Amino acid sequence: MPESGATGPLELLDAAVEAMGGENRTGQHEMTQRVAEALNSGDHLLVQAGTGTGKSLAYLIPLISHALTHDKPAIVSTATLALQAQIVGRDVPRLLKALNGKLPRPVDVVLLKGRGNYVCKHKTGGGFPEEGAPDALFSLGEDTAAPHPAAGPATPLGREVVRLREWAEDTETGDRDELTPGVSEQAWRQVSVSSMECLGAQKCPVAAECFSERARAKAGDADIVITNHAMLAISAFEGLAVLPEYDVVVIDEAHELHDRVTGAVSGQLSTGMISAAASAARRHLSVSAEPLDSANRFFESTVEGIPSGLMAAGLTEDQESAITQVREACRAVLSDAKGDGPTPADGGRQMAKSHVMAVFELCERLLTATPAGEVLWASRPSTFSPGTGYSQPDDTAPATINIAPLSVAGKLREGLFADHTVVLTSATLAIGSEFGPVAGSLGLAGASAPSWTGVDVGSPFDYPKQGVLYVAKDLPKPERGTSPAQLDELEVLLKASRGGALGLFSSRRAAEEAAEALRPRVDFDILCQGDSSMSALVKQFSDEPDTCLFGTMSLWQGVDVPGRSCRLVTIDRIPFPRPDDPLMTARTRAVAKAGGNGFMSVSATHAAVRLAQGAGRLIRATEDKGVVAILDSRLANARYGSFLRAALPPFWSTTDRATALGVLERLAGEPR
Repeated sequence: MPESGATGPLELLDAAVEAMGGENRTGQHEMTQRVAEALNSGDHLLVQAGTGTGKSLAYLIPLISHALTHDKPAIVSTATLALQAQIVGRDVPRLLKALNGKLPRPVDVVLLKGRGNYVCKHKTGGGFPEEGAPDALFSLGEDTAAPHPAAGPATPLGREVVRLREWAEDTETGDRDELTPGVSEQAWRQVSVSSMECLGAQKCPVAAECFSERARAKAGDADIVITNHAMLAISAFEGLAVLPEYDVVVIDEAHELHDRVTGAVSGQLSTGMISAAASAARRHLSVSAEPLDSANRFFESTVEGIPSGLMAAGLTEDQESAITQVREACRAVLSDAKGDGPTPADGGRQMAKSHVMAVFELCERLLTATPAGEVLWASRPSTFSPGTGYSQPDDTAPATINIAPLSVAGKLREGLFADHTVVLTSATLAIGSEFGPVAGSLGLAGASAPSWTGVDVGSPFDYPKQGVLYVAKDLPKPERGTSPAQLDELEVLLKASRGGALGLFSSRRAAEEAAEALRPRVDFDILCQGDSSMSALVKQFSDEPDTCLFGTMSLWQGVDVPGRSCRLVTIDRIPFPRPDDPLMTARTRAVAKAGGNGFMSVSATHAAVRLAQGAGRLIRATEDKGVVAILDSRLANARYGSFLRAALPPFWSTTDRATALGVLERLAGEPR
């Protein structure tokens, strides 16, 4: 065993930074100290750590110190696969190498994802039926259940599936993200199962080889487990043992937790979903599915003409009756299927039962929903309308009934904060100096809320000297789409900067329209989200200093391009939720009904965090310089503008266009 040297978190941090050739950062030191204190005291902590702080190191080192003296694993939860990969593939290996000889024993850090992220050996071996028609995968006449069709696949999908099956024989982890190049979602479904479709370790004949079970077993024995917000939500809301028992958790990208939790525990019931369940039951359970088909026809008749949007009055009497009929038909199918079937390892049976059970549980949830607890709304698939130039719901299609919690705060308080020590961190957790708005949305407000502390450890960047915030206060208030005035403003800004711009837009359509309109007006390239894969677009944008990249929300939060390639960030409008967003509307009304300001608590808080994330794309390193241009005059003119500006990095600000253009021209003329 190596001789133990420095053991305190701050000493370990100093040793790691020195070994990595880094420099001492005050904010990183403070964050490390505060996280270590929280883990020791059991108090919850919210840490705002600006870009460049080195927050991964600042929480990993206290977690390692904690893990060395405790039996249960510590959890790190992230919102994005990119950060998971960065932590496991770069941050942890570099850190452990730097701490070689400083720790009393090796530290085991593992990655744990949901079951659907791992290839299923039973499915690749033919234990489950193919999803979709056989001829969609392979040439006619081939045995589609065979792992390696003799004649070879006839379609791109079939070729992907063959490659997946071959990969499944060689991979050590079965993790989809380790497959290069990747495959389509349709192909991945042919080799993976959901948690409901899984036979379980007791029944599956290849359980000993199961990649998901192996990953869970490793997680149970690990010191630190890296997972995602969805897994954390399922553990907290549903009490399922998807994570090993843990005492402490660090939630990185914590500004995303509320929305990711909401998404993980939302559900939807559609005629297509019921039809698929009936079809699966008919094929694999040897039961009559006619009652379910009949109930589905009744359900379809009750949702065919209803308007899309919030169902503020709840279900109608007919809808309630139809959903009750669907539920009882599902109950009968599941009851008739008990004990029937050829073998306990029949994947087709399990898949069919999981489809029926999913419908049953959704019906039960819809029928027991209360206005105080759940939000219901109707939605339809959208189709592009040439007349308006935008996608519109197809009102001729039967509606899907959606359900989501009115608030996730109570459940998070009970399932997460009550029994664990939680550290939440992000570059955007406070609005100004206030952590209350974000804390409240997560269950840390009110008389019964647990105690917590908020701390902003700052950023190593000198924002007033490195960046300029320009608000185009004279532009008309934004309407739907990108206005001619906004396009003219964009053109002037892009030309002054001579490219090097990241254009952030409120919708995919707006980004595409702006790219199409501006390409003929400038003499440098404008890339647009959708032209290629996101990684390829970001790489080209990073490699070519005069190229521009336009896109939507995944760019608002996921792009890290330091240097001259990103010297201008433009934002077309304040990222408020859509005014017709049913869930946000319901939450706004609930706050107002309780005597609060619904707009400020819900819409403005949501917009402030997103706006800060978008503006944060500009300064990613100490040498970076540039301009953030907001093409929404409300940021300067509306009463809530100061609230939103308080969430932004402290750039030097101006509403004078000539000043902003002068800065951009000087930056464009600097030596490369």
